[in-house]
Amino acid sequence: MKYRQYDHKRDKKAVQRIWHEIGWLEKGKEEAVSLHIKSGRAIIIEVNNEAECCATAVPGGIHYLNEELPFSGITGVATSRIARKQGLAKQLTAMMVAIEASEGALVSGLGVFEQGYYDQIGFGTGSYEHYTAFDPSQLSVRIKPHLPRRITTDDWAMVHSARLNRFRSHGSCNLNPPKITKAAMLSTKNGFGLGYCDNSTNELTHHFWCGADNVEQGPYNIEWITFQTREQFLELMALIKSLGDQVHLVKMREPPGIQLQDLLEKPLRQYRVTEKSRFQSIVQAAAYWQVRICNLSECMAQTHLQGDKVRFNLRLSDPIDSLLDEKAPWHGLTGNYVARLGPSSGIETGIDKTLPTLVVTIGAFTRMWFGVRPATSLAITDQLSAPQELLEKLDWTLRLPEPKLDWDF
Repeated sequence: MKYRQYDHKRDKKAVQRIWHEIGWLEKGKEEAVSLHIKSGRAIIIEVNNEAECCATAVPGGIHYLNEELPFSGITGVATSRIARKQGLAKQLTAMMVAIEASEGALVSGLGVFEQGYYDQIGFGTGSYEHYTAFDPSQLSVRIKPHLPRRITTDDWAMVHSARLNRFRSHGSCNLNPPKITKAAMLSTKNGFGLGYCDNSTNELTHHFWCGADNVEQGPYNIEWITFQTREQFLELMALIKSLGDQVHLVKMREPPGIQLQDLLEKPLRQYRVTEKSRFQSIVQAAAYWQVRICNLSECMAQTHLQGDKVRFNLRLSDPIDSLLDEKAPWHGLTGNYVARLGPSSGIETGIDKTLPTLVVTIGAFTRMWFGVRPATSLAITDQLSAPQELLEKLDWTLRLPEPKLDWDF
């Protein structure tokens, strides 16, 4: 496979054509696409001297308990109509992972169009995300919000800083380049935001960014909501409630650790009464993002768990190996290791015949390590096997909060 770096002057029209063909580019949103591509790394494959496959990625960080690990967010993989079923997207994504890993990314993540495809590159499925659609007038928040600040696309730099400085939980990621936020804001249909600034610093402390299918009545779609404290979150929910005189439905992803149904009046009745209507109140779940470890030794070194220490042999397979040639700047993690998980974790190459063995793909291992599902569950549904005693010890040691990326890309 021959790839090259994206050249904006040369490739702009071809890549915009790809995005248009796959439905990612609406008329009038060309600036957003250019910002998205130029905010990070972009590589392409040509067919007949035209870019026909493009992959983009941006640097960031991902929270693992109390540690912040260097992260690569693969923000797009797009193949034109004429280049489908050639293996180009898979090969280009593998190369992007290799490049990003060689430059320091310990973990890579992406959003998926369907389950299974990126497993071939070593990614493992993340947690369920819950999307709640509700009548804002039915929110039970009793506080009166302060007068908010109106937020527009001109405020993109301030908004990006607020996203970076928001409350973070296990699994949450940040994407560093500010213009990735500007691109997202420009892409939002009928986009607007409301929020609050610190009076002394003029820092945007809490806000939401929203789009609207129908500006008059909704549904409104909360693209993201950021806050630093409990009080700020409740103020934003009260602000959303204030829209309920006119707007009949708001859709939003549940923030990490929050069960939005707790804040709704008679939610089950609303689900029944609005069933199949344009303004249907409903909770839906989907697991649409995936992650993979790119640097095993560094990830293990920064893993500090509360449970008892457990040692085991790790027989690891990484399917990305078959997609990278010898000239790639990084190669996969296939190998035999002796691993240690606990307050002080680590890994080294080799085999200890006195220890039990975990046989696993890198995708399934990442899911276990990240806390998506326990080892005993993954032994049923994924490519992971070990003696039952070891599985139970791993379950006990890896008692982690449910990971949430909290940043769609």
